[in-house]
Amino acid sequence: MATMMGAIKLENGEGAFAADNGFVRVTASLAEGTLDFIWKDGQAMNGLYAEARFGGDILRSSHYPAHGVSEASVEAIRDPFGAGIGFTFEHGGLDGKPVLKQRIRLYEGRPYALVDLEASHDTKWETNELTPLAAYLNDGAVLEFGDGSKEEIRSLFIPYDNDKWVRFASHPNPGSVRSYEATAVYRTESRRGFVIGSVTHDTWKTAVEVEGTFREAVGRLRVAAGASDLQTRDTVPHGSLSGRSITSPVIFVGAFEDYRDGMEAYGQANAMLQPALPWAGGVPMGWNSWSAVMAKLDYDVFTHTSDFFAAELQENGFADMDGSLYVNFDAFSDNLTQEQLKDAVARVKANGQKPGTYYTPFAFWGSNPDTPVEGTGGKVLYRDILLKDAAGRPLPKLDGAFPIDPSHPESIARIMRKLDEVVAAGFKYLKMDFLAHGAMEGRHFDPAVRTGIQAYNRGMAAIADALRPERLGRPFLINLSIAPLFPHGYAHSRRVSCDAFGLIDDTEYMLNALTYGWWISDRLYRFNDPDHVVLYKSANQRETTEHEGRSRLNAGVIAGTSLLLGDDYRMEEAARRAKAWMTNEAVMTLARRGESFRPVEGGSGTGGEELFALEGDGGMYVAVFNFDASSAKTKTVAFSRLGLAGGAGMSVRDLWTGEETVLDAGTESFEVVLEPAESKLLFVR
Repeated sequence: MATMMGAIKLENGEGAFAADNGFVRVTASLAEGTLDFIWKDGQAMNGLYAEARFGGDILRSSHYPAHGVSEASVEAIRDPFGAGIGFTFEHGGLDGKPVLKQRIRLYEGRPYALVDLEASHDTKWETNELTPLAAYLNDGAVLEFGDGSKEEIRSLFIPYDNDKWVRFASHPNPGSVRSYEATAVYRTESRRGFVIGSVTHDTWKTAVEVEGTFREAVGRLRVAAGASDLQTRDTVPHGSLSGRSITSPVIFVGAFEDYRDGMEAYGQANAMLQPALPWAGGVPMGWNSWSAVMAKLDYDVFTHTSDFFAAELQENGFADMDGSLYVNFDAFSDNLTQEQLKDAVARVKANGQKPGTYYTPFAFWGSNPDTPVEGTGGKVLYRDILLKDAAGRPLPKLDGAFPIDPSHPESIARIMRKLDEVVAAGFKYLKMDFLAHGAMEGRHFDPAVRTGIQAYNRGMAAIADALRPERLGRPFLINLSIAPLFPHGYAHSRRVSCDAFGLIDDTEYMLNALTYGWWISDRLYRFNDPDHVVLYKSANQRETTEHEGRSRLNAGVIAGTSLLLGDDYRMEEAARRAKAWMTNEAVMTLARRGESFRPVEGGSGTGGEELFALEGDGGMYVAVFNFDASSAKTKTVAFSRLGLAGGAGMSVRDLWTGEETVLDAGTESFEVVLEPAESKLLFVR
């Protein structure tokens, strides 16, 4: 029997229940206990079931004897995704075992479904692993691309965080990928593919596992809540949830003609439930001390930078929408005396700039856990607020620091004292670092906090609330350095990679993150942060060539972007480059757009792509890079890959030089000649 509920068609037969919104049809097999997703373009996901860990067993929905979709479970819904229908696919009949309930939601006009898993028992129970969707084959395909092609399939690895110079990656079949929170599985040339990932991040860490035995097929897929491993920085298992009913994260399941559209739709789906922290102040521009001087931060370099910006750059094109710049302390601001700090902040303000500072709220850098917590008069020791294992011992250090438990009220009180100091000192920017410490699994002080993500949400929510503009009476920008990608919504910007300095290898590393993480910007966070842009020399590296320095700047401009420089301008060459480059009107205008460029290709593996594009101003901005520091390269750019028709009168303008080339009629591509480590910013129309 077929019926309509709004724009969604429902079919209820003896062997199956189906819902179809015109983009995707979801069929629940009442005989097999599995779900099939079939999209209108022919792409499909087949034979998916659910799993739950129950004691020492893994329960699988397809092994249950009874499956059904009750009429009462089918309902009209309206939520941030729009109008739609929801239904529950229930699996039961195993004595003494939880009932597994897969809840599916379809929306009018959306090319994806949302799925979660609820596992319910008659008595209280606990688990640390729920799998809303899984399918395992040795032969055949769980994912079907519907195009009959034998083209290469790639699966995307998205890191849990950006610590330890981790890289995004696209891995070709055959292979095995364990990604965190989300993945894309796509054809490299056609870009056709699937995007699967969690859109709720209140409780669980989720891993998405994809395996392909053969080049042309993906045979196994598993979306499992309860990840705890080296990549999540955990040394103990994921925390267990307890109750009669335990629910997984909500999972986004979509198929797209272009996986890049899918990743952007996935990012937007997350933003519908938890928007990026609002920011009306335009692209943050200025300077941060870490790359320039690292641990040798002092009063002279800080005030010299402020004076240099005021004299040379602020009135000449390098400034934010208010005509101002941030001048930020990183770590080691305690090298300055209190009087020097106060005077340095006053100098920045007198120069019409905004001071920023640095903090690690969830990390204790001492070696003795019995050290008293500052501001407690010795009544509270760090041992009291550190995150612990099941035996009550502090967890091992990560990055040289003990993790602090955000569920402990004294941890929050400590953070609030520091934030009060930051605000009272007049700072308007806070870079927070080593935040993954606060999301680690362990035994939390508050027994109601069962997982690392629950604790992290508590700590970050307290910080964001304390720094609300409504509370402070002024804008305050929050930036995350090393941090989990999810949960989001607590900061305006997040570094897209780990530390990236000034060499061409640093540029390639940061662009690896942009290649596969461009979609984060203006969805999860208002800005992707490309780290501090070194034009000449960081404190820990050799001098860069001019091409290396300009490529690092170009990479920063296309990132999305928080454009903070990272040189010591007491060096003559650093000052020269800043004055020459940061006053280029065309390039700075592009930077102030604050939009991430899209990768044109997605087959670079663990590397960064060389070609990025952004549509706008009646044409296409194009960025082209040569990551080879010793050899020149000629890059052919095809209009078809950019999404441009080409044709008569097309022109290519270099944003740095202003030189414009008009292409011959019928031209389908153009060539870009690059010296070693060189890059170019172009406008094509």
